[in-house]
Amino acid sequence: MAEEAESAAPSSAELTQDEKRQNVIRLAFGGSETRYGEFLEIVRSAVPPGTGVVLRGSAVTGVRWKDNAPFDAAGPGTSDLDLTLVGGDEVIALYKLTGFFVPGIHSRPLSDGDPEIAPDLIPLRERLMKMVGRPVNIQGTRDFVMYLRGELIGQPYLVMIDKAECSSDS
Repeated sequence: MAEEAESAAPSSAELTQDEKRQNVIRLAFGGSETRYGEFLEIVRSAVPPGTGVVLRGSAVTGVRWKDNAPFDAAGPGTSDLDLTLVGGDEVIALYKLTGFFVPGIHSRPLSDGDPEIAPDLIPLRERLMKMVGRPVNIQGTRDFVMYLRGELIGQPYLVMIDKAECSSDS
């Protein structure tokens, strides 16, 4: 019976961008569109022009991929937000050479486990964590990696800031 209910639920790959956005607002921002908008403005003002920003993980889908545990299963503020900055050389240059899974292509996340891999992003991370009351991890990657992860592998993500939105005029 539980298997039937589970299979009847839409998979995370079937969620629309709007459904993902509503999950994020409900789960990570307490239902507040205003707080979500403030978060976006803080990020937009801190990243290089032409940078896309996506959010991955259980805040998007409502469940952790590894074990299907619900967002904040261990209590309020326990699930993290996994931001990924998507762009070119300016994004990659934010990370130290030692801060990459694939050097120059795909960084490790700036996190409690790797707190010094992107010194210029530390103030942004601290400000975001204070705002949302939970860990925020910030990873950098190139466009084609997000394409591979999202379109070919099917890992769900929410486009929070489109690259075109983050122009030098912002």
